[in-house]
Amino acid sequence: MAHAKLLPRQYLILGLVAVSAPLGDACLSRGMTYLPAISLAHPAELIGAVFTPWIGAGIALLIGFFASYLTALSWADLTFVLPATAFGNVIVALLSRFWLHDQISLERWAGIALITLGVGFVAQGPSLTERPALPAEAAVAEQEEAR
Repeated sequence: MAHAKLLPRQYLILGLVAVSAPLGDACLSRGMTYLPAISLAHPAELIGAVFTPWIGAGIALLIGFFASYLTALSWADLTFVLPATAFGNVIVALLSRFWLHDQISLERWAGIALITLGVGFVAQGPSLTERPALPAEAAVAEQEEAR
């Protein structure tokens, strides 16, 4: 069975899914490094953190991730879309190492490599699983054909 080809705009949406969450997380991390530790016992500090530039940018990027993720789920299966988010682990590691200057152990790099390999396997499948029509849908289709 031939797989449906994705349109360029669908590749763009998957790219947004893959990039916006890691960028958002990195912005949140960068913003929090400039603030003292925040406790849930002091909600005013938490609310105040939301209005700092890096954290605001991170929240905006995560909202963009959520919008693109929902868009992708409207035309593809979760098992196809989720690996795009899993590839974000690679992007997070690269941003953490080279932008945030975090130290990443060899074990974590190995785990990231395994995730990337797994994403490659999952990406080989179809983007949308063909499902049999529900009984109600089949009845409507039969009525339309009879007309």
